[in-house]
Amino acid sequence: MNNCFILLAAGKGKRFNSKEKKQFFIYKNKPLFMHSINKAKKSKLFKKIVLVTNKQLKISNVDIVKGGKERSDSSFNGLKFIANKKIKNVFIHDAARPNFSIKLLKKLKKNLYNNKAVVPYINTHNSTKYAYQNKVINLKRERVYLTQTPQCFDFKTLYNLSKKNKNSVTDECALFLNNNKKIKFIKGEDSNIKITKKIDLYKNKIKTFYGIGFDIHRLVKKKRLYLGGIRIPFHSGLKGHSDGDVIIHCIIDALLGALRKKDIGSLYPSNKNKFKNIRSPKMLKPIIINIESNNYYINNLDINLICERPKVSKYRNKIINSLSRLMNINKDIINIKGKTVEKLGLIGKENAIACEAIVSISKYE
Repeated sequence: MNNCFILLAAGKGKRFNSKEKKQFFIYKNKPLFMHSINKAKKSKLFKKIVLVTNKQLKISNVDIVKGGKERSDSSFNGLKFIANKKIKNVFIHDAARPNFSIKLLKKLKKNLYNNKAVVPYINTHNSTKYAYQNKVINLKRERVYLTQTPQCFDFKTLYNLSKKNKNSVTDECALFLNNNKKIKFIKGEDSNIKITKKIDLYKNKIKTFYGIGFDIHRLVKKKRLYLGGIRIPFHSGLKGHSDGDVIIHCIIDALLGALRKKDIGSLYPSNKNKFKNIRSPKMLKPIIINIESNNYYINNLDINLICERPKVSKYRNKIINSLSRLMNINKDIINIKGKTVEKLGLIGKENAIACEAIVSISKYE
């Protein structure tokens, strides 16, 4: 598995019209570039993953390399970094294309067995013209190739071409063509669009689903209180078959609702001893894995914690940070509100805590 994935994320993105550089803009609740990093890791095709960027970052199992002035400079910086790493094949990808599939990566790799350059492309559906010597010429659109990334190459061939190159090129495919080198073109993916302007973020078809959750537990003495995955100092804890964390239980039910997957009791029945005293983060984890593996992402999470005490305001940030980590989502899309019941009923007498939550999830087709 001597393959390397190089992700180029050092561009200025002027046409994106944002204070935040395009490659770091939050898209599907992650920085744009992280979608490509995660897919490269998940594919298990690569011995090494290299991120070329001018931002100070630290990412597990990813080497960070400083970017250059132009795209071709950044690409060569990445190639120079792996020159002594015994790499056979290299995949070069643009951070502005987060929607490629792992299936495409595998297809590219398969075609590399008998080729030194493999490049994905799609055809245009538009009537296509070409301006040449004061004339506008009609082109056969089936012969027009709109090339995409990732593009993959025999490392030594690409590295030697890059060392000799004196001109700025828009991609590595152009470098091969300029040197009359053979390229194997394969069909790419219509969903693998390049994000150039903000409107491009919404070009793929989206389906959105909503779920609501509710949970309530009695408070009992001499038990630890857990809310949102963290321990809260309090005189009582929540009674339950598990640790009684009403916030996480409520979130699980909301997520299952959005996924159309019944409820928490169907997954963790209270009559099963193996779930006795289970920590709620362990109950949440397989739900999050299910969401990510099926290409869903969470848009927002709104929570009402209903109790007289403890006061939500004192622990809000800690709970949000905990949920952000447990759910692998940006903390800015989580909101927690504290509600009382004006001293009424079990909750008003500080004998119980309740929670309700609404979540929105989306899936790109």
